[in-house]
Formats: sequence, C-alpha cells, structure tokens
Amino acid sequence: MIENTPSLTALLRQLQKVPYLASKNLYLVAQYFLELDKDSFEQLCGSLVNAKKNIQKCQTCWSWKERDGKCFICESTKRDKRSICVVETWRDLIALEKVGCYQGVYHVLGGSICPLDGLGPDDLTLKQLFDRVKIDCDEVILALNQTPEGEATASYIASKLRNLPLKITCLARGLPVGSSLDSIDRITISKALIERRNF
Repeated sequence: MIENTPSLTALLRQLQKVPYLASKNLYLVAQYFLELDKDSFEQLCGSLVNAKKNIQKCQTCWSWKERDGKCFICESTKRDKRSICVVETWRDLIALEKVGCYQGVYHVLGGSICPLDGLGPDDLTLKQLFDRVKIDCDEVILALNQTPEGEATASYIASKLRNLPLKITCLARGLPVGSSLDSIDRITISKALIERRNF
C-alpha cells in the first residue's frame, strides 16, 4: 500500500533520519503532518526554516542564540561570570536553568568523551572551556551526566584543571546513576546543585 504512495514513502524515510523519534511513532508523526491544515503546516515549516537560518552557537558558552543577537546568559549583568557550570548538552543547561537556583554561566561541551562512538576530547568544546577558565574563573562546576562517559569526561576535565587556582566541584550524588539531567525533576537537580562537592 505504501509503495503506491511515493510521497508518503519519502516522508517516512526522512522521519526515520530524525534521532530520538521511535520507529513506532513514525506513522503517527506522518499522520499529524498530513492532517495539519495548510496554514498550520506552513507555520511549522516556516519556523523550521527560520530557526535553521537564524540560530547559531554562542562562541562563548556554545549554547544556542539568535544569529544577530547576544547570548542572554553570557551577556547578562546579573550572572556571576567567575562561576562556570559545564554541561554536556543544551538540554542539560535548560534543565538546570528551570531550577532557578544557579546564577553563574555555562559551558556546553556538545557531548561526552566516548571512544566507542568516535568522540574524543577534540570533538568537544574542551579547548574553548580551558581557554575561558584561564581568563577569569573562580569555580568550575562539573554538571555532567552520571554515566560512564560523563564520569570519564569529568575526570579528564578535572585532570587538566588541577594546577589552576580555582575550585572544581560536581553535583551531589543524589542523582540516579545512568540518568540524564533533562529527565530528572527540578527538586532533585536543585538539591544536587546546591549540595555540590569538591571533585
């Protein structure tokens, strides 16, 4: 049946390329797109095109920002620029921001060291982090996910910063091992951030 509708087949093939979209949901998502009214569909497509054209990485923290604008966190005068919280992904940054108890700045690595996936130190924004820390920093908070890859990345960063006159801390161990920050409730994250310990 699908073979007789090449446009639908092409749509499903494109949806299969989207990470995190479970294969069992492909048909539901395709149906959602196909049943959208014309105006809503055009707004959705326009938003995707606009986001792709106008959003880029901040060259300081490596989170997302408007192409012609400033990163709202890095440019804020209310933020403590001497405290840098290191996270793996933009999603982790958002999870910490939702808690509302941290007033420093961030550094997004873009993942964690994982040789099995072909990700080494040079594939992350580690050089940029080390350059930032050397300029003006009192504390580096290693808020990496408590997975083997996250722990290995945290240990690597700590080893590179050991000789610098700054405090290196990590989140409290109340977080479930193997979990991601973006899947944990706000209270648990807040407690882990407030009760962070020396690394």
